Amino acid sequence: MNDIKRTQDPLLRSAYLDVENIVAELRALRMASLQSRNRGHDKPPKLPSRKILMGVAEGLSAALFPNRLGSSEFADEGIDYYVGHTLNMTLRELMVQIQHELHYNSGLEILSNEDREQSVAITQAFAKRLPEVRSLLESDIIAAYEGDPAARNVDEVLVCYPGIMAITHYRLAHVLHGLGAPLIARMFSEIAHSVTGIEIHPGAQIGGRFFIDHGTGVVIGETAIIGQNVRLYQAVTLGAKRFPVDENGALVKGNLRHPIVEEDVVIYAGATILGRITIGRGSTIGGNVWLTRSVPPGSNISQAQMRQEVFEGGAGI
Repeated sequence: MNDIKRTQDPLLRSAYLDVENIVAELRALRMASLQSRNRGHDKPPKLPSRKILMGVAEGLSAALFPNRLGSSEFADEGIDYYVGHTLNMTLRELMVQIQHELHYNSGLEILSNEDREQSVAITQAFAKRLPEVRSLLESDIIAAYEGDPAARNVDEVLVCYPGIMAITHYRLAHVLHGLGAPLIARMFSEIAHSVTGIEIHPGAQIGGRFFIDHGTGVVIGETAIIGQNVRLYQAVTLGAKRFPVDENGALVKGNLRHPIVEEDVVIYAGATILGRITIGRGSTIGGNVWLTRSVPPGSNISQAQMRQEVFEGGAGI
């Protein structure tokens, strides 16, 4: 009601806002930006829709875990029908968004037949990997339940823990990243990031039984490799130590710059691990440690004295 009254105010209606000139200036800036990116036409291809991809992520999650994340309105005998219907609708939405990404990357004004066929191939390959994703997520959920004394059951872990939501988006995104849809993969991960505060680049390689406890502020970089049965706490960073540049001063893309974390490692809250270093199997990294060098298997790195202990054959225990 207040909005209607404001628009009827004579002063507001008569105010000169110079909108036409602003529109013209914005158009000139937009065209200059398009030309600088070798996109000279005024109607560049559409980007994938973040809003639609949010629905796709929810649909895929519901199809993977229909009894807990799906609709509560279907009977037990209709679960397979629900999963099939949800997948059919969701995968078709995803296929359209993949078309948008491929079209955008091509720089062409019209979607080519090759890109249309490629979008179908990527979607089909992605769909076939969903059982693998479901199996990995099951291991992550079990690891969270077994690793957190506050967890009363696995269903609580699935529906409540932000780490599981972030890992679910990551595992779906990682498959898409490898199949040739890196933009959509990044959008999947960033949707979870905006909700949970956990940032996992879809290019990272993460083994099963992965547990992020609490989670806020966790950052895992693009080229990080994480083995089986690894646990991270809040505010852990697996990042890059430096960003090399080429002869023109531009950042070099794609180089291996993030840590390798081997199996059975625990990294406590606030630890920052930078560069292409290796955290050896079975190590424990204490809270707030700043680490830029590799440590051997069985190490115990603490912040207070920054000491390193290697337990071999029970020594030191």
